[in-house]
Amino acid sequence: MTRFAPLLIELGTEELPVRALPGLAQAFFDGVVDGLGKRGIAVEPGAARPLYTPRRLAVLLPRVGVRQPEQRSEVLGPYLNIALDADGQPTRALQGFAAKAGVEWSALERTTDQKGERFVHRAVKPGADTATLLPEILGEALAAMPVPKPMRWGDHAHAFARPVHWLVILLGEDVVDGQAFGIAADRMSRGHRFMHDRTVWIARPEDYIDALRGAHVLVDPEERRARIVEEVTRAAHAAGGAARIEPGNLEEVNCLVEWPEAVTCSFEAEYLAVPQEALVATMEANQKFFPVLGADGRLREHFVGIANILSRDPAEVRKGYERVIRPRFADARFFFVEDMKQGMASMNAGLRNVTYQQKLGSVADKVARVAALAEAIAARVGVDAALARRTAELSKADLQSRMVGEFPELQGIAGRYYASQDPALDGLPHEDRLAVANAIDEAYRPRQAGDDIALSGLGKVLAIAERLDTLAGGFAAGLKPTGNKDPFALRRNALGLARTIIESGYALDLDALLAAAVNQATHAVGLTGAATRQSDAAEAERKGVRLADSQPGGGPMPNDTAIAAEIYDFVLDRLRGYYADRGVPPQHFAAVAEKRPPSLYDFDRRIAAIGSFAALPEAAALAAADKRIRNILRKAGEDTAATVDLQLLREPAERALAEAVEAVYAETGAALAGGDYVDALSHLARLRPQVDAFFDAVMVNDEDPALRRNRLALLRRLGDRLGSVAAIEQLST
Repeated sequence: MTRFAPLLIELGTEELPVRALPGLAQAFFDGVVDGLGKRGIAVEPGAARPLYTPRRLAVLLPRVGVRQPEQRSEVLGPYLNIALDADGQPTRALQGFAAKAGVEWSALERTTDQKGERFVHRAVKPGADTATLLPEILGEALAAMPVPKPMRWGDHAHAFARPVHWLVILLGEDVVDGQAFGIAADRMSRGHRFMHDRTVWIARPEDYIDALRGAHVLVDPEERRARIVEEVTRAAHAAGGAARIEPGNLEEVNCLVEWPEAVTCSFEAEYLAVPQEALVATMEANQKFFPVLGADGRLREHFVGIANILSRDPAEVRKGYERVIRPRFADARFFFVEDMKQGMASMNAGLRNVTYQQKLGSVADKVARVAALAEAIAARVGVDAALARRTAELSKADLQSRMVGEFPELQGIAGRYYASQDPALDGLPHEDRLAVANAIDEAYRPRQAGDDIALSGLGKVLAIAERLDTLAGGFAAGLKPTGNKDPFALRRNALGLARTIIESGYALDLDALLAAAVNQATHAVGLTGAATRQSDAAEAERKGVRLADSQPGGGPMPNDTAIAAEIYDFVLDRLRGYYADRGVPPQHFAAVAEKRPPSLYDFDRRIAAIGSFAALPEAAALAAADKRIRNILRKAGEDTAATVDLQLLREPAERALAEAVEAVYAETGAALAGGDYVDALSHLARLRPQVDAFFDAVMVNDEDPALRRNRLALLRRLGDRLGSVAAIEQLST
């Protein structure tokens, strides 16, 4: 019977890299568990998980086998025709195998496989003590950890994320004889650096969490995280508001402290005139503080800091936190005031001097292309086209603002504030001004995975136009993503474009939109290319060199049609993952993608219809029949009649199928025209009896050429309607 004991391994270090800490802890935990498993040591981890603080990584497993099971081995030797001579005596091959195994050849066993009988050495030896194997397991786990920028310290060759100062290895109540980084293992951990700066005796692994808690260290990240949330929530409530606890900020704070204590702080209310996103970004990204919001969701003049100590003088800690935040807030206020003085018109003018991309011209050039696209799209979806153009023309002005220069993550957000208050927009009605301002911000949605798309129609139009131009420009300029490199975020833009169109319910012709966008982009590439050649020629002439005349346009221009088709395929590749995340089977996606519908909203409706169709009992048989039809027609090539001749339908089954096909054409015409694909497919499903009967009773490749060509024509007409929504033969793969 296997005996178990709890296992504790703790590696004590200097403060570990914050963002790498959870990953290091998980890798350490996984490495130890995997090392035990590879050696056959029983592990019952229960609810065990990585334990860590900024100064330690720990693995605590409640039940680990104290010994390996018996180690059985089987080594195959030579076959009998090689191992024994004609007299049945061992050959040198068999003697060598036996010597290597450490036994007499006569002690070897025999086994049989497909090639015949052969010798085999089977051995059983006692398992090793887990304590004996743990140093090796620890070494392997540490060596496999993804350490960012390993450090060296002292006068030895050891390297790790940070210098290592102590090591605890306990199996049950016993210290395991091992070492890491030149540190011998014992049972002495360390407490909080300031509140318990001395060793902590760990009698047994199960005492570990409580013992450190008594030394002001919360080693369980879940407990520490919960305490941070509790402390921040309590402090914010006391300040008359609610805390904004962003998951990323919470995780970083959790990796910065061992004993979290909330400190409620405040700042001057005058700073609230600054866009609150800038203040929030400063508090969260730069200082890891938690902003306090009012009931209306607006920022209040309070924030909560988390100290890594229970201070005897909280007022001094508060002053320190307020002192570091104030200069950043003052800078943000200065940037905002100066930007408002400058105005959006002036910012826009400056975009002419900012290069968007060498082959695509300036940011102002991009804005002009987006404005043209936005105007055209707006007219197709019932949005004010003139207002869409005006919005697009202002959409990048904030890139010239001081605020965005300091806080790049505020692109669009800053533009919303400037547009809502800029006197240059005074000619617009109040509602239109707000719509323009909001759309400038919404155009960036979705900013990241899981975000909603733009809410307003104007925002959706601008988001679509912006992404169309980015994709068209990227492909026209030869900037397609390769591997992990995607400097213009074309993958993210493709998914954002698709999501915005689909989730908005816009029946836009993507082929037509891509054609327009690519035409603009290739024209821009041609203009910048010509300007570059002209500049090069002028520079060469100044140096006394005359360049050979080049062809107009500098050679062949990119093929617009090919680029547009390539972008369409690129968008579909992004949609593949989008639908997979929604639980759509890959066969359903492939069935619709093969039809290449120009409208992505229509694509989505077909996906939904195929899902309903696949659930019908007739679906599998019809999909298989459709696949069979495709194969038959492929082999027949062009040897089919143009239409079905009713006079040549000899067999009852083919006459019945022909009648059913004509009936289903009549029944599904209106549904297909109106995009009611569920209704159309439900009618097609009723063809199964006639299709089955046809293939059971009718020889398609009849010896009579006229009959054969007529039956192929019937199958082609049937196949055309079966594939009217999607390539349903994909469902049979």
